[in-house]
Amino acid sequence: MKISKNKINQRMNKKTNNYLAEAIFIAKKNNLVEIAKALSISTRKQAKVNLTRINEAKKDVVIIPGKVLSSGEINKKVKVYALGFSEKAEEKLKEAGCEFKNILDILKQNKKIDGEIIK
Repeated sequence: MKISKNKINQRMNKKTNNYLAEAIFIAKKNNLVEIAKALSISTRKQAKVNLTRINEAKKDVVIIPGKVLSSGEINKKVKVYALGFSEKAEEKLKEAGCEFKNILDILKQNKKIDGEIIK
């Protein structure tokens, strides 16, 4: 399903979470439409991704438009950018030597994010 920039604008204007609205705005400004689209969905429908799914990712950079949960194991070094992390997920990612950061922090640095989006 293709979503236009106008539809993303409408969804962004409805966001009451300023943090999330800022992330969507910066992603759009940096021409990261896929990330903006993934972030603009309802917070109830946002991804809740376990470490097992991250471990199965094909790329070294993984983008989660939601929260990373600790179920499963991770045994490879990847960069994980997400809206949030559970405490146990953070511990397991540290143990595996993974780099993990908040999506908004990366977007504010004006870095071009190229990775696999897991929804």
